Amino acid sequence: MATQISTIRNLGPAMEQSFEAVGITSAEQLRDLGTDAAYARLLAGGHRAHFIAYYVIEMGLQGRPWNDCQGAEKAALRARFDRIKSSAPAAGPNATIEAELDRIGVRARS
Repeated sequence: MATQISTIRNLGPAMEQSFEAVGITSAEQLRDLGTDAAYARLLAGGHRAHFIAYYVIEMGLQGRPWNDCQGAEKAALRARFDRIKSSAPAAGPNATIEAELDRIGVRARS
C-alpha cells in the first residue's frame, strides 16, 4: 500500500498536490526518486523554482526539520538547486521573455 507524501516531515497537502500533478503519487516514489529528480520533475511540470521548497524536500526526506539546513550544507544544496534550475524549462507566463533577457544579460540572475 502506498503512503501519502504528506506523511514525510515538512511536506503538507499543497506539496502533495504539486507532486501528484507531475505523477509522483506516494512517499515511496518520492524517496526512490530523491530530491533532485523529483524537484526537476516539478520544474518540468511548470512549477516555479523556489530554493526553500527544494531544501524543505531534502530535509524532509532526511527526516529533519526544514530549518535545520545551514552553512556549508545549505551552500551545497544551493549549488545543486541552481544546476537543476538552469537545466529546467522556463515556467510562467513571461518565461520566454525572461529567458531571453537573461540570455543577453539585461536582467540580474536570481
